[in-house]
Order: sequence, then structure tokens, then C-alpha cells
Amino acid sequence: MPRRRITLLALGGLAAGALAAGAPSSTAAGVPAQEKVPLAVGTGGAVATVDPDATRVGLEVLADGGNAADAAVAAAAALGVTEPYSAGIGGGGFFVYYDAASATVTTIDGRETAPLAMGAGAFLDDAGNPLPFDEAVQSGLSVGTPGTPRTWARALEQFGTLSLPDALRGAIRLADEGFVVDETFRQQTADNEAKFRRFQPTAELFLPDGALPEVGSVFRNPDLARTYELLAAKGVDAFYTGELAGDVVATVQDPPEAPGTAEVRPGLLTEEDLARYDAPFREPTRVEYRGLEVYGMAPPSSGGSTVGEALNILERFGLESMPDVPGLHSYLEASALAFADRNAYVGDPAYVQVPLAELLSEEYAAERACALDPATAQDKPTGAGSPDGEYGPCPVPDQPTVGEGAEGPSTTHLTVGDAAGNIASYTLTIEQTGGSGITVPGRGFILNNELTDFTFAAADPTRPEPNLPAPGKRPRSSMSPTIVLREGEPVLALGSPGGSTIITTVLQTLLNRIDGGMNLAQAIAAPRASQRNAPTTDAEPAFIDAYGAALGALGHEFRSVAEIGAATGIEYLPDGRVLAAAEAVRRGGGSAAVVHTPPGGPGAPAPDDPGLAPDLGDDREPAAPE
Repeated sequence: MPRRRITLLALGGLAAGALAAGAPSSTAAGVPAQEKVPLAVGTGGAVATVDPDATRVGLEVLADGGNAADAAVAAAAALGVTEPYSAGIGGGGFFVYYDAASATVTTIDGRETAPLAMGAGAFLDDAGNPLPFDEAVQSGLSVGTPGTPRTWARALEQFGTLSLPDALRGAIRLADEGFVVDETFRQQTADNEAKFRRFQPTAELFLPDGALPEVGSVFRNPDLARTYELLAAKGVDAFYTGELAGDVVATVQDPPEAPGTAEVRPGLLTEEDLARYDAPFREPTRVEYRGLEVYGMAPPSSGGSTVGEALNILERFGLESMPDVPGLHSYLEASALAFADRNAYVGDPAYVQVPLAELLSEEYAAERACALDPATAQDKPTGAGSPDGEYGPCPVPDQPTVGEGAEGPSTTHLTVGDAAGNIASYTLTIEQTGGSGITVPGRGFILNNELTDFTFAAADPTRPEPNLPAPGKRPRSSMSPTIVLREGEPVLALGSPGGSTIITTVLQTLLNRIDGGMNLAQAIAAPRASQRNAPTTDAEPAFIDAYGAALGALGHEFRSVAEIGAATGIEYLPDGRVLAAAEAVRRGGGSAAVVHTPPGGPGAPAPDDPGLAPDLGDDREPAAPE
């Protein structure tokens, strides 16, 4: 079967040249500024994050004999220093891990939970109307019980070889010595300046001397270093009980507004909520796509179910043999169908009966594929299907359309693979860029606003809404850390930030790599479009320039957005090397590195080297829609 190659989609700005990560490019006050490199190929393991300091910290752990779990925790802690507006111990996330010894994939649910005092109407005003979104974000009410510290402890206990103190050592040093401010950090601070000035400890920490941090200056966070040292000395239980827990609760219940600013809504979090928090292990989602086993995160994440459902639908159409435009049309249409089901059915499984097995079944995919017309785009938003186990030939969707709600575009993702083949795919977040804006005084970290991921009010009060707030409930997430195996052996892993566009970023990147003839770095760099069951599709300008007219002739309408997602990934190549890939341009570019680079100095093969894109999928004939 011919193999198509999406050549235009590789024009995302991937640069050739010296591609080994980690070399300092300059210094500021004695602190080296690390170079951002989007592609590295070598041996001994690999790390890919959005930040070169975090990548370096993770790589040092691998080079010293740590495994993928150790390096992932170390890199995540470093991101808490250098990416404090996207991640940190004030938030949560999902950790997906492949253990090479047992050839199994396990996930840790580190999603934040609602306080026990939170009810379904928590985000409604006295008249029963939803609160303005920004008002809800910038409040103690938006803060859920953080899950990140417990996730780190659980990952190290179950999979790691290092103690927590050893895993935190690099991040402590980074927080103490500081990192060099780049344009992305300064711009994110500027974008949040008004929010940060509302809270005195936030302004004091992130607006030093009352001003934005200058590009090239060194940013230090000794408060966070001391907080990490406390966790290293006493374990993460120190976060969930005792003095630190008391500080978190006091901050949520009485947010520290700056003098002269308006009061914000207090939160409901209590010390009992912190003390009872758990980060449970969950079974991953699993689908097969062209002979590959694709594992993701189960609910309360909607990532694994939505990516998996879309892949099941698309396997029936044979994208690997399609020209660009029909393939992209199919991708957008399948994504809309999967998002319709995601919005209608996915929530915290402890509170909602999520029909996960049916959503990921081949039979349901066949029924949903009937709605995908190769010649024209369906009207959107489209109704959800009926994953009830009774499937016939091409029914008309009769379930209501449900809006997806608001999700922040922030979050961060890291991907690690070690020499033994263990893989960590870890997405962590504090929700919006800058989270709630509330810094715990003297502790150096911002609290999340994850509870605004709940649906504030049901669109139709007569029908179930799976994502309303409830005591102890975890809000639905779009985080989609993903690991791909073939016959139980590691192939690749990836993930991305970006709110609900995380799902489409991961899906499109997988399709680019498996069906599009791209290597993983090209698949990440390619221009993106995100269809989430809306009348218009969000798309980057390069995507619209290349495909807007042709897809418009099929009925697609586009809304231009500057960028979508900021993915990282790793891939194990057949010759024993490992490839690490990150963004070349988005979010200021990412950082990929390997433990051992090829002989002859820093570098890797050219980005278009065909050896970096071995065939992944099988060539089975696609099944026709029933």
C-alpha cells in the first residue's frame, strides 16, 4: 500500500544544524543560559521538556544511573522552578509509565480534588448564574487539593530507584542558584501582571522590585528551594499535614490580596481535604491502531478516551494511503465526533458511570464512522452517539450536543525514556498560565485554579451533566500523556499542554508520525488544527495557508490562532538509538537531549534523515464503515 508523506505539514520551523542539547549559550551573573535544541538522537536514554534547565536536570539523573521515573520526577521538580506559571507542587497531573521489566503500562492519577464542602452550585452567584470565568479563576474557590507532591512520591515508590531527596537535589540547586530569564518567561509574566499584582506574595516573588523580570537576568526562588528541602527531609506528607498544609489552607481560605485591591472569593479547602488526598493507580486506556498499542490516561482525564475513539474511527479509512487534504478532513471530522462523546459522557468515574469500554470499542467506532462523509464536513456541533452496546447500521445521532466548557491553555509535558526501555510520559499543570495567581506566602509556589475545569452549570438541567462540581470530585481533564508499544515493546511516547487542544495535538502528532511519513520531530513541528465539535476549527496560520482553501471547499471553517500546544516526545529507533523531540518554535521552543550523542561531537542526523522515520504501522486493509 502506498505510503503518503505530508510534506507541507513539516514546515513548522524545525531547524537543522547542531542538535545536541544542554550546552550553555551564555551566562548571566554566573548562571549559564542553556541552549534550546528541538531534536537529539543517541543512546543511554533521552529527556524532552519545554525547558533546557529541566531537561538538563532530568538528563543528569539518567547519566548517573537513575531510571525514567527518577528522571521524570527530577525534571518535573525543575519545571516547578523554571515553569512556575504552568506547573508545580500547587497543582496536579497524570503520570503514565511503561515498565520494561514487566512490559506493562501503569498510570497515576494526580488530578486535584474538590473540597468536601464544594457542591454542584459552587460556581453560581446568588441569582443562580455562572460566575464570570476570570472572577472564578482569581479566587480561593478555584483551588483544588494539589496532587503533584503525592504523584512524585507514588512514582518513586512504585517505579524509581532514587529517594525523594536525591530526586529533588537538582531542582533545589536550580531554585537557589536561579535560571536565566528568557523572552517566554518575561512575556508570560507580563500577560499575568494584573493578576499577579492582586496578590502581595505573588507580586513580591514574580515582579521583583515591582517590575517585570528582564530578559537575561537571573531569577531565583529561595522560598521554593526551602519548600523542596522540607519535602526532601520529611517526605511529601509534610505537604498534606502539618505546618505547610496549614499555610496552604490559610492561603486558600483567606487569599493574601495586595493593599488597595478588591477582595477575592475565599476558597473551601480544609486541612482534612489535604490529609485525605490520594493519587491512585488507574488502568490505562488502550486501543490498537495499525498494529500499534496506544495507551493513554483514563477518566477523569478525557485524553485517553477521546484520542482512542478518534483513532478507532480513523483506522477504518486508511489515512496512510490518502493524500493530504482527504486525510486532514478525516482527522478533523473524527475529532469532532470523539469530542461530542467526550463532552457528553466523560467525568470522574467515582461520580459518573463513564461508558469507557464502549467508547473505545471497535463496534462503536464503526457506528460513529458512519457520520464521517469523505466528501463534506458534517454540521457542527454534532450530537453525541449512543455507546450502549447495541450498534446498527449508521444511525442518526440523537443525543444532545454538550459544550466543552473553558480550559486554560497552559500546562506542561515531559517525556523520558531510559536505556532499559522504561518510559515516563507525564503531563502536569496548575491549569491556566499563572494558575489562580495566588502564591503561598514564604513557600515559593502558585496554587492551581483546576476547579474551574468543572462545568459551572448544566446546559440542560433535565439531562445528566458528567462534570459538575461535587465533594471530593476530580474535574474532567484533557491531559493526554500517551505511550505507544508494538507487541509489548516500546515505540514512542508524547504529550502536550494546551487545554482541550491537548487532545487534538496528541492525535494529530500521532497521525503525522504513523501515517504521514514524518519523523517524530517533524510530526511535532508540523502546523496544527484543532476541531473540538465546534462550528469553526482553530488552526495555526501555516495550516490555513497550506490547507484552508482546499478544506474550506469541503465545508470546514477556520479561526486563526497563533499556536496550538507545545509537545514533547521520545522514540526508540530500530537501530538501538533513542530520539528526543520538542518544539522548534512554539512557546519559545523546547529542549531535547540524549545521554550519549553520536561519535564526532554534538549533533544528530539532519532532521529530514529518513532513518529517523522508520515505518510504524502495519498495512492491513482498513475496515469499511458498517
